[in-house]
Amino acid sequence: MKFGKEFASQMVPEWQAAYVDYSSLKKFLKEIHGVKQKYRQPDTPTRLQRALTLYRSFSGLDPRRNKGGSSFDDHDVENQAILVNSVRGNGSGKYETTFLMVAEEGAEYEQEFFKKLDNELNKVDKFYRSKVKEVMAEAETLTNQMHALIAFRIKVDKLQENFDVSGSNDKIMVPMNALQGTTESDNDAKQSSNGCLEIQEENPKKVVSSIRLAPQEVLNHVKLNQAIQAPFSAAKVYCASNTNKTQMNFSKDNLKKIQNQLKQAFIEFYYKLRLLKNYSFLNVLAFSKIMKKYDKITSRRASKYYMRTVDDSYIGNSDEVTKLMERVEATFIKHFSNSNRSKGMNQLRPKSKKERHSTSFGTGFFAGCTAALILALVLIIHARNILDKEGRVQYMESMFPVYSLFGFMVLHMHMHAGNIYFWRRYRVNYSFIFGFKQGTELGFREVLFLSFGLATLALISVVSNLDMEMDPKTGDYKALTELLPLSLLLLVIIVLLCPFNILYRSSRFFLLRTSFRCICAPLYKVKFQDFYLADQFTSEVQAFRSVEYYICHYGWGDFKLRQNTCKSNDIFNTFYFIVAVVPYWSRLLQCVRRFHDEKDPMQGYNGLKYFLTIVALCTRTAYGLDRGTSWKAVAWTFSAMAALYGTYWDLVVDWGLLQRRSKNRWLRDKLLIPYKSVYFGAMVLNVLLRFAWLQTVLDLSLSLHRETLIAIVASLEIIRRGIWNFFRLENEHLNNVGKFRAFKSVPLPFYNDEDEDRID
Repeated sequence: MKFGKEFASQMVPEWQAAYVDYSSLKKFLKEIHGVKQKYRQPDTPTRLQRALTLYRSFSGLDPRRNKGGSSFDDHDVENQAILVNSVRGNGSGKYETTFLMVAEEGAEYEQEFFKKLDNELNKVDKFYRSKVKEVMAEAETLTNQMHALIAFRIKVDKLQENFDVSGSNDKIMVPMNALQGTTESDNDAKQSSNGCLEIQEENPKKVVSSIRLAPQEVLNHVKLNQAIQAPFSAAKVYCASNTNKTQMNFSKDNLKKIQNQLKQAFIEFYYKLRLLKNYSFLNVLAFSKIMKKYDKITSRRASKYYMRTVDDSYIGNSDEVTKLMERVEATFIKHFSNSNRSKGMNQLRPKSKKERHSTSFGTGFFAGCTAALILALVLIIHARNILDKEGRVQYMESMFPVYSLFGFMVLHMHMHAGNIYFWRRYRVNYSFIFGFKQGTELGFREVLFLSFGLATLALISVVSNLDMEMDPKTGDYKALTELLPLSLLLLVIIVLLCPFNILYRSSRFFLLRTSFRCICAPLYKVKFQDFYLADQFTSEVQAFRSVEYYICHYGWGDFKLRQNTCKSNDIFNTFYFIVAVVPYWSRLLQCVRRFHDEKDPMQGYNGLKYFLTIVALCTRTAYGLDRGTSWKAVAWTFSAMAALYGTYWDLVVDWGLLQRRSKNRWLRDKLLIPYKSVYFGAMVLNVLLRFAWLQTVLDLSLSLHRETLIAIVASLEIIRRGIWNFFRLENEHLNNVGKFRAFKSVPLPFYNDEDEDRID
């Protein structure tokens, strides 16, 4: 792989603008090469001639060498093509290169090249300097957190041992710099003869600078984050009237939560240090590569002079990040992995996920099975002339809603797999946006493996249960085949809840946790993955109604006869409304919570969108159950308002498009897809699919069964949501790029009295 592609592939996606513009510098070199070829004189030495000259100089045949063997122009200034100076201005150093060969033909191109090179060096040096300053401040914060953790840990142990610490003068030794890894756990603390707790050193020769503070004095300066003490983070909002009056609960459960939270903060901080170190290495390497190319094209020896400056710059010479990494490793291994270095480093440096051949094979196998079963299903329907049999109407009424649930699930998973593929292709950092742990995110192959596997099982069930007539002997349908869809649904639920580490347990639990947060809105602070999943649920309304139908069909009806009274039952019809409203209601409550936390009026307008959608959905459902002219007018009105409002919100707010003053007219300034027609096509398609509800109120006389039409409209909404997902994450990614936001914020367990606004 060429260095340019390798360099681009290893960039932090959100920091792309902060890296050396390697491709632009290569274009400069191509121009310089063209000029050199144009102005090359006939007597200009070729590569072979230069090699012969070099051979003669070392063999003593070069007349320019003196008798002592030294060259007359070894230290001649003419051998130096550039002069790099550090200019101080506004409190910061900048590098400026003077090109000394200005008399040569085409020198202006080389001057522009070094001007661009200096700008890139100053850019990366300034960015790296600012990021190092940030991590140094964060290191100090983590040091204070470690102080509080050690004091909290010792106090918990002392209370566990039934010591009265309220009036004692016991002392603890709290290290000045916990990130140096020299602090010891409470297991190493001993009570000395004078009543002081001292942290014993494993190595007596190691000198530790520390301060003596009473446990209460250490803990008096900090408060425990309310989220640690309450089961819901909203307790601070709805229950706690004054956080300053909250007393710490010195329990082992709280200690465990604090340690886990601080452990995650250290892992994320170490990941940030690794990216910074890689940033420094890649940029220095890029400068080295581009200067070697310059020397090769111009036959100069400028690289050693310029690289000397790069090596002396802050990005090339600073070792703060390396030292911080060593200190974090020592602290993490000692306090969070029981001094087990192998275990600690595996947690700090999780291995990147590798593509498995078994996954690719399984995906291909199930995809083939799905295609074969679909073909078999079509042939069976045609051979048995099922569409003309009397039982087909009953089948569509009772069994089609049962199987359509799996169709909705498979379609949504296919759309998600397609999104992952294109997110990766266009370098959208979806794993960071969703907050996945490193190495646990699913790729498109894994999602396709699951979706094709589910499709295969569902189609096997359909083919096995494709009976249109009852058994003449028993007078009903076969119980075994009638229970196949219910068994498959239970299997999906069991796999989803399975606690064993099979079938991507971390991803399954992530889905369950996020779903629980959506259900509990507004009790939890809303994160991106929360409202993203809630939006997915709003497009699966018909799937939730299918689950409701499962309960009615197998619980209240006679599934052996394919008979039920679901659609004429008042309770079923009531929940038919409720089930459809719940996803939108959850999303509305999330907007309310975000409006309270962020004080952003846009969240209020977003909540209004979901309120209109709830009203429109209820009126359309009411009209579908009772075909009255009054309901039709109301359904028309609110559905049109919700569709227009939702379309505007999709295109302008969620996608960031329709910007008149953008350099890409009616689009954004920054686009990941090089083809603008894709964006215009997506906008048109979004508008059309937004108005798919028209078939409900227009009473279109299509030659389709009502259940088939419902399934088609629901599938169109899932497709619309899949398209929305890509551009929504693209817009979120570009916002992160604009702010160089490449790390997730991990809430810390302790906060100072003067920093109460840091509480989540």
